Amino acid sequence: MPPSSTVIRATVEAYLGRHPGERDALAGLLSALDRPVDVTTRTTLPGHVTSSAVVIDRQGRVLHIRHRATGGLMLTPGGGHLEPGDRTLLAAALREVSEEAGIAPGALCLTRQLLGSPVDIDVHDIHANPAKGEPAHRHYDFRYVFYLAGEKPPAVTLQDEEVSGAQWLPQPEVTSPTLRAKLSAARLDGQPEPVNASALIHNGHGHYLLHLRDHKPGIIWQSGAFALLGGGRTHDDQSLESTLLRELSEEAPDLHLEDLKPYVVETATSIDGLSVPIQVFAARWRGNADRLALHEGVLLRWFTPDDLDRLRLSPATRDLIRRHAAENPPDNKQAAAPAVWNGASRTVLNGIGVHLHLEDAEGRVLLGLRHPNSKYAGDSWHYPAGRCEQESALACLVREAREETGLVIDPADVELAHVVHVVDTLGALPLMQLVFKARRWEGEPEVLEPDKCLAWKWWPRHELPDRIVPYTRTAIVAIAEGRPYSQLGW
Repeated sequence: MPPSSTVIRATVEAYLGRHPGERDALAGLLSALDRPVDVTTRTTLPGHVTSSAVVIDRQGRVLHIRHRATGGLMLTPGGGHLEPGDRTLLAAALREVSEEAGIAPGALCLTRQLLGSPVDIDVHDIHANPAKGEPAHRHYDFRYVFYLAGEKPPAVTLQDEEVSGAQWLPQPEVTSPTLRAKLSAARLDGQPEPVNASALIHNGHGHYLLHLRDHKPGIIWQSGAFALLGGGRTHDDQSLESTLLRELSEEAPDLHLEDLKPYVVETATSIDGLSVPIQVFAARWRGNADRLALHEGVLLRWFTPDDLDRLRLSPATRDLIRRHAAENPPDNKQAAAPAVWNGASRTVLNGIGVHLHLEDAEGRVLLGLRHPNSKYAGDSWHYPAGRCEQESALACLVREAREETGLVIDPADVELAHVVHVVDTLGALPLMQLVFKARRWEGEPEVLEPDKCLAWKWWPRHELPDRIVPYTRTAIVAIAEGRPYSQLGW
């Protein structure tokens, strides 16, 4: 069904945010959107909404068609009425292009400058047409810009009896003055570039993280299928990397990636049939997918390339994962924890981490904000902590506290408060995380390792930050409840 008045109003307000001087010109449309009428039907008077497409080729030229009645060139399509099957105004513009010029949606793509926003909302009067029983009325025409996705322009096949020819005009010769000015301001050169970003996430041991999307056909892209995490660029995103990081923060906020870098540009097809160039980033993560808080979709799971044929998955994503796996064979030497044989049993070595739990006079806990580029838990809050070297756990705690915060801890003032046994991902080294509580200390916390930590802050136990290392949160809650042990990932 066509878009609601609420959706159209949101589109208009966003447009007016970029062109505030046009509010008076669109006052009639805004007034109609306040009335209990469907502004997308041609019977709504004194005016209704239409949709047009502005198609730009690789040379920056704009497609026009010639009308038989006037002999003049006009944009194609010029103000097409919406039909019941048009899900959005943009979809209506795509349908009109296909019907009038024979250009399929798959031959077109969005522009980085405008994305899915109209470049212009043109207001023009329509003369009465007694033959159709239509009185004089007004069109509010939403104009959407599309680039040609391919190098070679598709053949223009005119299908409307009222048109006789087509021509690609340079932008300075575009017939609409208002559109001509807006195209010039937007600097649309006709060269497609990625407008979506996705993350190809692997653990370095041959497993890939996939996201099962909600089953909502016609609403969600790749509905009900496994896919990569990611999404579309917005006008506020400064880069495609910021697009990806924003999408990840919305979908799985505790997912913090390592070695994020561009991998390849792939092409997919949108719900509306548009060609969508996607910048795929490769990144590493070794966490437990079951422990992630997922805000969108159904679930996250690790799979090997051999699992992919069993999944509902786009062929392009399947090929992409297998290509990356072939180029990056798993490091089997690191895929499992070291083990030694002891008689008939197999003993797996565990890593030891030490953590400092400090509470001030108000019962607040000291946490540090990890540097975004940190190899572990970047941009998350965490205890002062470290891995044991050739030293005792208490000696490690005292050393790490001084090196990270400048605090002086006397081992006699320390007691073991909690133990968290953690497995971040299948086959990874299990970690025994020892949390020590200090009753006294000297000094105030300072940032002494700015490459690892950006700030120290005291947090109330019941108001911990959202972006916190999961087992740190577990330990804080357990200490408050008096529990000595917990485990994650087993």
